[in-house]
Amino acid sequence: MTAYQPPGAPRRDGYDAVVLAGGAARRLGGADKPGVRVGGRALLDRVLAACADADTTVVVAAPRPTTRPVVWAREEPPGAGPVAALEAGLSRTTAADAVVLSADLPFLTERTVRRLLDALRASDAEGAVLTDPEGRDQPLVAAYRTAALRRELARLTTAHAGLTGLPLRRLVAGLDLTRISDPVASFDCDTWGDIAAARSRIREHGHVLDEWISAVKDELGIDLDVDTGVLLDLARDAAHGVARPAAPLTTFLVGYAAAQAKGGPEAVAEAARKAAALALRWAEEDAAEDRPGAG
Repeated sequence: MTAYQPPGAPRRDGYDAVVLAGGAARRLGGADKPGVRVGGRALLDRVLAACADADTTVVVAAPRPTTRPVVWAREEPPGAGPVAALEAGLSRTTAADAVVLSADLPFLTERTVRRLLDALRASDAEGAVLTDPEGRDQPLVAAYRTAALRRELARLTTAHAGLTGLPLRRLVAGLDLTRISDPVASFDCDTWGDIAAARSRIREHGHVLDEWISAVKDELGIDLDVDTGVLLDLARDAAHGVARPAAPLTTFLVGYAAAQAKGGPEAVAEAARKAAALALRWAEEDAAEDRPGAG
C-alpha cells in the first residue's frame, strides 16, 4: 500500500488521484458497481489504470482487492455523499494538483487524464473538467488545484454545518473552470444498459485486441508495455513459415526468454527479432528444398 504522507506544503511536481467508489448504485439495483466487469476487468481497476502514474491514489470506499496499490479512505458517516467523500479523499493527498474521478468510467485512459492536467496547468483556472457529448460538465472526470478544492470545502462546511448530503455542483460552482471534450472518456455506467453498451463497444474490431491485452496484463499482474505489432508479425511469420501451432508457442517462448533475462520491452523486442529471423530462415530452407537441384 502506498505510504500515507500527512498534508503539508503541496508538492508542485506530479499529481495525486482521488477516486470516489462508494456510491449506492441505485440504478443498478444496488449492485457493487465498482466491481462490475467490463472487458474482463472491474470498472474500478479500469479507472485505476488510467491514473497509474499518480504519486498517490486514494480510493474513497470500503477496502477491496485492486490490481495496484492504493490508499483507502472513507467519508464520515459512510454514504454521506460525494462532497464528503471528496473531502475524505483529499485529506490523504499532498500534491498541488489532484485528478478526481468516479469509479464507473470504462473508457477513461491515461491520455485523457494527462489532457486534463495539461489543460489545468496551461491556464489560470482552478479546475479542468471533461464535458460529455451534450456539453455538460463531468466534475468527477476532472483535474483540480487542491488549494481551491480545500477552500471551497471549508466554505461549504461553514455554510452548511457539514458536508453530508451536499451535491457536487455546490462545490464546483465556486471554482473557475476550463473545459475539454472527450465523448468516449466521459461515458459512465449508471444503468445495466450502459454496462451492456460498454461491453459491446470493447468487442468491436478496432478495440478488442487492446482491451484483451490490457485485461490479460491486469489478470497476470504484468506492468509492461511492448510493441504488440512486433509480436503479431512474429506470430504470422511462425504460422506461415513453420506451422500454425508455432505462432502461440513462439510468442510464449519469446515472453519467457525476456522474463529470464529480467528485461523490459527492449528484451521482448530483441527476443522477438531473433525468433522472427529464425522463422524466416526456416521458411527459406523449405523453399530451397522445393527447388530442383537443391542441396
